[in-house]
Amino acid sequence: MEELYEGNICVDELIVSKHPEYRPLNKRISETLAMWRNKLSQEDYNQLEKLMDLRSEASSIEASEAFMNGFKLGAVIIMEVLNGKEELVKGAD
Repeated sequence: MEELYEGNICVDELIVSKHPEYRPLNKRISETLAMWRNKLSQEDYNQLEKLMDLRSEASSIEASEAFMNGFKLGAVIIMEVLNGKEELVKGAD
């Protein structure tokens, strides 16, 4: 709890995808960007990078919202389980 309070827990920095398609997908993205860098003018490529940055920012916001919603759902489930424990414990009032 102290680490959370002190701001030392950065969930997004700890996430390293282990999905088997993650690295190949990133490789394809890099290769495609290199292709576009060679095809486009510097100004057009800069515009493409700005568009990608905006898309990345939107994805980050979506991930943050998904994390918070999942955390809240988990907390609600835990509260429901704890509030209903009397139903599961023999002889509890």
